[in-house]
Amino acid sequence: MSNSSGPNYRERLWPAPWVFIATALVIPASLLVFLPISTTAGIVCAIVLYGAIVVTLLVTTPAVDVDDALFTAGRARLPLSAVASATSFTGHEAAAQRGTQLDARAWLLLRGWIPGVVKVQLDDPTDPTPYWLVSTRHPAELAAALTKQ
Repeated sequence: MSNSSGPNYRERLWPAPWVFIATALVIPASLLVFLPISTTAGIVCAIVLYGAIVVTLLVTTPAVDVDDALFTAGRARLPLSAVASATSFTGHEAAAQRGTQLDARAWLLLRGWIPGVVKVQLDDPTDPTPYWLVSTRHPAELAAALTKQ
């Protein structure tokens, strides 16, 4: 994931396969509603609704990038000079960071289907946000990319 000409770290937070399977439940639900009206309408509606859900999931998938000067998480951007530290969490520790240990003032980019998180402490006393908490499938690599100066 490292190279000097491009990003030091790049990851797309794609939905897990089970998300697509779970959202496929819209197919029988729309068939249940529209088949009594018309078989054609039911099938077309089921296909269109599921297709719209899949497209929305794919188009709205955020990216996490670290280059030589900037950390980008979704639409948010943070200069690396504002990063005080970055700590990676997995398993129960990651769940605690997303739950009982979460500060309500934190900036979040969380995806429930991604188990790991990185906590990025900010070095800006004027910013009311104490840290960013970002989902990642590779917490150790993201934390290393954020603290490599």
